[in-house]
Amino acid sequence: MTEDTAVPTADAMGVRDTVTVRMPADSAYLSVLRTATAGLAARLDFTLDEIEDLRIGVDEACAMLLTQALPGTDLTTEFELTGDGMRISVSVLTTDGRLPARDTFAWTVLSALAGDVDAVVGSDDRVSIVLHKRRDPVESA
Repeated sequence: MTEDTAVPTADAMGVRDTVTVRMPADSAYLSVLRTATAGLAARLDFTLDEIEDLRIGVDEACAMLLTQALPGTDLTTEFELTGDGMRISVSVLTTDGRLPARDTFAWTVLSALAGDVDAVVGSDDRVSIVLHKRRDPVESA
């Protein structure tokens, strides 16, 4: 597993950081990714419920992708932290570049947990699931 943290850059909403986690495409390593997700979400002051939703969402995205991963490849997860939320892209090289079905229960659960969800295929048959979760606005008393 490697972790690269980019130099913070200013954007319209504040600081933006990028963290990349690369590990073997094997479910045995997913606990590391769930922990990284929780730690980064906590850094952005997500609520405990939002953090748990993201942990489960990342786990679900990985489960969808690992079934079609090429043997011996890596699962790559990129976290982009912004002032109001987090964008997470989970990707893996596949045999056929098939997108996950969007009419499944798993996709419905993923969408409910993670906010905006999309899937894309790169030219090298790398399939990515992209989650974009924004923090709930703080309610004033």
